[in-house]
Amino acid sequence: QVQLVESGGGLVQAGGSLRLSCAASGRTFSSYNMGWFRQAPGKEREFVAAIRWSGSSTYYADSVKGRFTISRDNAKNMVYLQMNSLKPDDTAVYYCAADSEKRLVPASYYYARAVYDYWGQGTQVTVSS
Repeated sequence: QVQLVESGGGLVQAGGSLRLSCAASGRTFSSYNMGWFRQAPGKEREFVAAIRWSGSSTYYADSVKGRFTISRDNAKNMVYLQMNSLKPDDTAVYYCAADSEKRLVPASYYYARAVYDYWGQGTQVTVSS
């Protein structure tokens, strides 16, 4: 059982930056791959970024490559999403998710919502024009 709590969302102008945080409970955090997803009104929840349990690999949606950076600090049970050069299209509720798969799998594995076992409640990010 993992509890995830996101924070750091807010209102920002286009071109600005935000840093989202995801705090995980328990002492098994380092065993989980972690992902960030987002969902805009009327849209499906979509993959944003993921990081392997070891931090050895990161994965990004094409729409955020070069702008967003996912990182983790296993000692603090924290995952971060640094978002730069924000666009209005980035407006969404951002969710943190945890996946227990520790085997090497294709990058596409991390894109699917169904592989994640635990989800946070989300934090709103609004980017104004």
